[in-house]
Amino acid sequence: MTSTLPARLPEAGGVAPVALVSESALRRNAPLALAAGIATGGDDVLAADAWGHGAEWVRSVLEDLGMDAAPLDAAVLFGMPGSHAQPVLSLRGRALGTKPLLRGEGVSYGYTHRAPHDTTVALVTGGYAQGVVRSLGNTATVAIGGRRHRIVGRVAMDVCVVDVEEATVERGAEVVFFGDPAEGHPSLEEWTDATGLGAAEIVAVVGVRADRRVSA
Repeated sequence: MTSTLPARLPEAGGVAPVALVSESALRRNAPLALAAGIATGGDDVLAADAWGHGAEWVRSVLEDLGMDAAPLDAAVLFGMPGSHAQPVLSLRGRALGTKPLLRGEGVSYGYTHRAPHDTTVALVTGGYAQGVVRSLGNTATVAIGGRRHRIVGRVAMDVCVVDVEEATVERGAEVVFFGDPAEGHPSLEEWTDATGLGAAEIVAVVGVRADRRVSA
C-alpha cells in the first residue's frame, strides 16, 4: 500500500499535483491524538474520507497500531495548525517550465499581477480544481529548492504562476504548496489566513482532488 514519491516528480502524466500523506507522521501523531481525544471527547477522524487523508489507509494504519479511531482527536492525528503535531498531508506540484516576464507585463486571467521589474516566472501544476484556492493568488508562497516564491496572478483550474525571480528552476522541479514548516515548507496556516477557510476544509478538498500518494 505504501509508495514513495521520487525526489523529482515524473514528467509523464497529467497536471494533477500530489497530495502526499506521511505514514510515519500519522504513526507518530496517533498516541498524541489519543491523549487529546480522551480529554476532549474525540472527533470523527474518518469523516470526509479521513479529512482527505484516505479513510481506508488511515484505518489500516490505526489497526496496525491496535488503535480505534473513535477516541482520537482528528486535528492532532493529522497535524492541523495549532495542534503542535507533525502535518501528515502536504501538497506538491511540479514546474512545467519557466519564461521571462518583463516589467509591466501581466500574468494569468485579468492580469491581476503585473511585474514591477524584469523577472522570471514558472508555470506550476496545481489549480483550483485540485484545491489551490483562487484567493491564494498574489498572496501565498510556495517552496522550490528550499526557497520561497510567491504565487502571482489568478490561480487557474489546473495550474498557477509563481514568480521565481533569479532562481534557476528546472522543468519537473518539485514545488511544495504546503507541508511541514519544520522542513521549511509553507504552513497550512498560511492558507487558512489567506483564504478564511478552515484547515480541515482545505485538506479534505486537496486530499480528494489531488493525486493522493503515501510515503513512508
